Amino acid sequence: MNHQKIHADLVDYGDKLFLNSAGASLMPRSVTKKITEYLHREERLGGYTVAEQQAEELTQFYEQAAHLIGCKSHNIAFAHSASAAFMQALSSIPLYAKDVIITSEVDYTSNFLQFLSLYKKRGVITKIVRSLPNGDLDMDHFRQLIDQNPVKLVAVTHIPTNSGMVQDVATIGEICAAEKLIFLLDSCQSIGQMDVNLKNIKCDFLTATGRKFLRGPRGTGFLYVSDRILNKGYAPLLLDGGNATWTGNDTYELIDTAERFGNWEKPYAMLTGLTEAIRYLNEIGIQQVENQNKKIMQRLRNNLSAILSVTCYDLGTQTSNILTFRKNGKTQEEIRKSFSKYQVYYGISQKNQGQIDFNKKGVDWVVRLSPHYFNTEEEMDRIAEIIEEI
Repeated sequence: MNHQKIHADLVDYGDKLFLNSAGASLMPRSVTKKITEYLHREERLGGYTVAEQQAEELTQFYEQAAHLIGCKSHNIAFAHSASAAFMQALSSIPLYAKDVIITSEVDYTSNFLQFLSLYKKRGVITKIVRSLPNGDLDMDHFRQLIDQNPVKLVAVTHIPTNSGMVQDVATIGEICAAEKLIFLLDSCQSIGQMDVNLKNIKCDFLTATGRKFLRGPRGTGFLYVSDRILNKGYAPLLLDGGNATWTGNDTYELIDTAERFGNWEKPYAMLTGLTEAIRYLNEIGIQQVENQNKKIMQRLRNNLSAILSVTCYDLGTQTSNILTFRKNGKTQEEIRKSFSKYQVYYGISQKNQGQIDFNKKGVDWVVRLSPHYFNTEEEMDRIAEIIEEI
């Protein structure tokens, strides 16, 4: 990994400590260059003409995303966000009163809101897999829920937004495949920070965002759709001209790729930026990125565990590049002032982002730090010193 080049690709990094890649990371220079170049072409020629001229380059998005997660380009659809992708996937599944969705205690807020909406509007029931005392999913309880309920969908978040734990989605995928259940994987926080490969994770849908660990622009993401789902004719509840062809007064024909889950209208300048962000990551190599992330994260966890007044809240056998903590007796405002003084970019997770998880932990907020491969071990020492001083 060429750290010198990676740091040179950061704009005006200076003395800041950027530790919020789980929120919205820093884009490499080449990403913003691609976006602005495309916008300038649209400025001169108009959007339709530029899209026609750049048609071949625009298809690189599908190639790069497919290469990253180990699938074919026809399995990829562009999405405006991971939540938008999740909604499109969820809306394609025929769910009715008393049908059951299985999820986990730490799933993403927006996902839970969609499940609650389905319950209010259609009577669809959500069952939650228990967590073991160490935070891991209770797989015996998961199998029990499958055996005892009319399960139509399993929807699990790979890494929560408010905790650094990594859920065992590979085992979930194996069980779902054996039981012929649809598995919708939210990989919003895992894509870009670790190797997420469909050769190891058997899922029917996978959702991802561009702005986090992929280091792409906001308003971008993608959806993976398996061949099994495509061949069975699944499609979103509501379609537009990018999903299907109107073939007669009362007939239409779905397109045969995952783009039947997308939208005809796309922010092509942002799409080229996301493409460049994924290409940049693919060029470095996701395994290289994962190795560097493990190294810096181990340093950070060791540093904070040595501070007696700090409590970390990340459970699970496997943890990621998200660390959540509180310092005894310190308020959010005290932390904000100290971090602002030293130009620390971080996140705060509130209880409304993880009701079940926060209730079990007995807290209503935590500080969230999420370094990425462009960060250094020296920065992990520096942030620990800052936290100790608060």
